[in-house]
Amino acid sequence: MTSEELKQQIVIEAVKKVNNPFKNVTVAEVAKDLRMGENLTNEIFKREDFPSVNIGKTKTVTLLAYLLWKMEKRV
Repeated sequence: MTSEELKQQIVIEAVKKVNNPFKNVTVAEVAKDLRMGENLTNEIFKREDFPSVNIGKTKTVTLLAYLLWKMEKRV
């Protein structure tokens, strides 16, 4: 199994375990998951490689996009 196939399998298994992979998560939720402060997490949301969207003044990211980003950063 190649590295790319392994990543795909991990994503498939992760999506199966998540209730709603398309749920939007907020800065506060990402900060809690990463165990960081909200100010630093806001900086991550501003990065070009982070898949966030602004809905009004609220910054959000879909759970699936966040998990994929997180997996890429940790590999």
